[in-house]
Parts: sequence; C-alpha cells; structure tokens
Amino acid sequence: MDIGVFIPIGNNGWLISKSAPQYMPSFELNKTIVQKAEHHGLDFALSMIKLKGFGGETEFWDHNLESFTLMAGLAAATDRIKLFASTPILTLPPAMVARMASTIDSIAPGRFGVNIVTGWAPNEYTQMGMWPGEEYFGYRYEQATEYVQIMRELWADGVSDFKGKHYTMDNCVLSPRPTGGAVPIVAAGQSKTGMKFASEMADFNFIMGTGINTPTAMSEATSTLVEAAATTGRDVGAMALFMIIADETDEAAQAKWKDYHDNADLAALGYMADQSATDASADDSSTAKTISLPEGAVNFNMGTLVGSYESIAKMLDEVAELQGIKGIMLTFDDFVEGIENFGTRIQPLMKSRESITTAAA
Repeated sequence: MDIGVFIPIGNNGWLISKSAPQYMPSFELNKTIVQKAEHHGLDFALSMIKLKGFGGETEFWDHNLESFTLMAGLAAATDRIKLFASTPILTLPPAMVARMASTIDSIAPGRFGVNIVTGWAPNEYTQMGMWPGEEYFGYRYEQATEYVQIMRELWADGVSDFKGKHYTMDNCVLSPRPTGGAVPIVAAGQSKTGMKFASEMADFNFIMGTGINTPTAMSEATSTLVEAAATTGRDVGAMALFMIIADETDEAAQAKWKDYHDNADLAALGYMADQSATDASADDSSTAKTISLPEGAVNFNMGTLVGSYESIAKMLDEVAELQGIKGIMLTFDDFVEGIENFGTRIQPLMKSRESITTAAA
C-alpha cells in the first residue's frame, strides 16, 4: 500500500485553529518535508492549489504558493518520490498544463502526475473575473473530462484537434512529450458525479476519511468508487485522506486534538461555510458540503486518527484492509515533526508497510 503526504502549500496546513502550529508556506519548508518523506520511504507527495484564503485571526490560507512551480523545484530536489501538482481548470488551459507536466517530467522522469481541481469556492475565481457562474456546478465534470482528454491526446500523440463543448484545439502541438507516456491523473471527487468522473478519467481518486478514530468509516465511499470503476472496466484506485495527531500516549494526543478544536478560528470557518453554501450541486456529498459540516470543520471534516504511535499504526493498517484502497495520503498538525515521527515511530509498527521498513533496515 502506498503512503503519501499532502504537503502544506498554504499557511497553517489543514488546521483552522488558533492553537495549531502557525507557519508560512515556503519552498524550504516543503523541501524539508518531502525530502524527509522520501528518506522514510513514502511513495508520493501532492500539493493543492488555493487562490484565496479564509481570513480570520489566523489568516487561514491567505498565503499560498503555486502548485506546479513548487513541484518543479521539488522534482529537482528529490530522486525517487512521486510528485503531483494541482491544476485549477478554470484558470489554466489544458494545453498549457500538458506542456508544464511534460517539462516537470523532464526534471523527474516518470515521477510526475496531475491532480484535477474543478473548484468549489467562487471567490477564488471572481477576484480574477474567471468565475462562470453557479451554473458551472452542473457541468464542471463535463468540462474536466474534455480537459483530461486534451492532455492525454497531447501526451500520447504530440498533437490534438479536439473539438468539444468547452475546448477547441486546432492542430495544437506538444513536444517534447513525457518520457514515460501518459502522465498519471488523480481526482478528489466525493460526490457520485465526481466519482463517476474519476472512474472514467483518473488513475486514482482521493476519498476523505471520516470521523475521529474511525478508520473504516469511509468504506461506503470507497465501495461507491469501486462500483463506478467496475462500469468502466478501469482499475481506479482509492486514496484515503487522513490527518494524524500523534503523541507518546493516547491521552496526550487526545488533549492536543481537543485544544485545537477548542481554539478553532470561527471567523475563518464562517467564511469557508459561506463559500461552501454556494455550491449548487444537487449531490449532498459534494466536496464543498463535506468539508464545511460544522461538527468537524476545524480540519475540513477530514478523517482524523488521534492517539499514540502504536494506536495510529494499528488504525492505518485497518484502512489498508478496505476493499479498493490503493494508498493513504496523510496530513499532520506539525508536518516536519509529523513526517519524522511517522517514519521512525509509526511506520515500523505497520504490517501494511513491512516491505518498506525491511528495505530501510
């Protein structure tokens, strides 16, 4: 089972809390995290794209790097780990992203992939005059499908004459092409429509874990992806997303988690809820509606594993047993410390990662 890290390209990572570690994003910070991840045998790192933050006392996600630029730098600073950048399809044309991906592939041959972001927060795009209106929620995956088709044509053939509803190519060319052929595509649709898109166009789909210390609660969502993939005959893997809050004992970890929750940045959470409410999707399981549910919005309602290093290892092994799971992507409260503790205190206890720890030994 693959393990990866969702690197903190935005300030303060994924905790909207006044008592959580407060830090700015930087290339040096992310290089340290990804190099540690590679050293400990992790398989991939993914960076999101965020174009406008939530404000509040913590200025949450008001400070963000750009995904492709960051991953190009990390490609040159690593040797083995796979790297995924995120494209906001409303702002970057598919032919340009295909060329950017081919360029990064020349830095890290066979190690680069693209995460498709359809977008759920209108203010990210209205600030640039690029928001198409709420009707976009009804056709965003149709547009994303055309987007991926164009990129794959360019990567495979070096030319595209694609004619669609949203994009028109006229002898569009790409050279050089990626050395390894098609660049992997990942998605993160939580709704049935999003998972249908993933089953048809992606190689992997990230699925958010749910609840606190309920590692198998995502089994229904994983099964939905497996069923969708079965209709297409494609082998689309589920990647589970979890936050790790670890300490020497279960009690110490629980105290830390309670403190983060008790000190949530309510103003930032309010902004996020307002943006999420504009998602006109009829599917109540959409990403926007999932992450803003009030009971756990302090970390986007991400599945959260809280406990001692031993407890975390056991819960991650439970996730690995779920049908359709190909890997797990992790976030941490403190990323530098978290990656180090994962590599030295948690991973060696995981049965699902025995081959990695054996190789490291």
